[in-house]
Amino acid sequence: MRRSSSTLNRLIGAVAGLVLAAAGAITLATPAQAATLTQVTGFGSNPGNLAMYAYRPDNLPANSPAVVLLHGCTQNASGYFANSGWQKYADQWKFALIVAQQPSGNNANSCFNFFEAGDTARGQGEALSIKQMVDHAKANFGVNGSRVYVSGLSAGGAMSAVMLATYPDVFAAGSIIAGIPYRCATSMVNAFSCMNPGADKTPAAWGDLVRGAYSGYTGPRPRVAIWHGTSDTTVTPLNGTESRDQWTNVRGLSQTPTSTSSLPGNTSLEVYGNDEVRLYRVSGMGHGTPVDPGSGAEQCGTAGAYFLDTICSTYRDALFFGLNGGGTGPTPTATPTATPTPTPTTPPTCVTASNYAHVAAGRAYQSGGYAYANGSNQQMGLYNTFYTTALKQTAPNYWVIGC
Repeated sequence: MRRSSSTLNRLIGAVAGLVLAAAGAITLATPAQAATLTQVTGFGSNPGNLAMYAYRPDNLPANSPAVVLLHGCTQNASGYFANSGWQKYADQWKFALIVAQQPSGNNANSCFNFFEAGDTARGQGEALSIKQMVDHAKANFGVNGSRVYVSGLSAGGAMSAVMLATYPDVFAAGSIIAGIPYRCATSMVNAFSCMNPGADKTPAAWGDLVRGAYSGYTGPRPRVAIWHGTSDTTVTPLNGTESRDQWTNVRGLSQTPTSTSSLPGNTSLEVYGNDEVRLYRVSGMGHGTPVDPGSGAEQCGTAGAYFLDTICSTYRDALFFGLNGGGTGPTPTATPTATPTPTPTTPPTCVTASNYAHVAAGRAYQSGGYAYANGSNQQMGLYNTFYTTALKQTAPNYWVIGC
């Protein structure tokens, strides 16, 4: 059931802080190829009354991955597609894009209703509509069902968290940009307080909310990348930390990073577990999707209101999703070593250094541009001087992440 006019009027105030660039201010760039963003109808019962758009690059192979994109308030599918940079990598690495659009009839500001219980539960409302878009793409576009991902900004970022929580059997990984933890907001009233000043819960409490979204589910959980500007006053940076707490707890990880690194655009990256959860903090950035216009391999997007010129988040997310050449992530080429059971008589050696230095010193090896700890074969992140990892030696030539 759609919202009453009185509810929509109240939503105008409740989500004012999430209002992003006006759709009229964003133009769709002409694709270099014949492929275009095209509306798809008849993709399911569509209980959330959303619109579906799809982009399939020319010569898209069968069994290709797909990324679902969720725009922010007052934005639309074509604007987010044009400015976020995803088309560049879809063309380059051959994967499909599914772009959902929220009509103003559902929400006065075209925000996804991340705070409505009926839209954020498995099998209901807008969440089910987005899942039906994926089902349609698998059945009609030949999309690989094991390689579907989701990314969103602001209200779309909050909805990305909804999809990862409610459909862990559908999404292999996702990206939450300037969003909030799943089920922080369950009404219009606390949507505002979740955005600013934010809510502080224990990791277990946040994790329980996700586990409750699909009761009894025992399968694998999605990997999650979280992006937040340190100067975001619309959705405060606390939400990035609390989202980190939520998804590390869901995956049974410590809230202490296994590695940290400095990236371009005043960005810091914290990696948790075996690259299972990432938290990017963009220093000095406000509310928006990080982009980096240009023709370089790591550059993408168009700068504008709420598309902020800092770092190409799309490039980093595409690599995190494993879209640059197949598979769900880089695979080491070295032969795995059986886990030893050492009984050290002295405290284990612990070394913190760049991944490049670890490889040079023989504590790790590199494969496909990534560094891996000797012995345990744990992925340490990119093989360069910017990524820093703490490695602990537990046996001769056997190293694990974390000290």
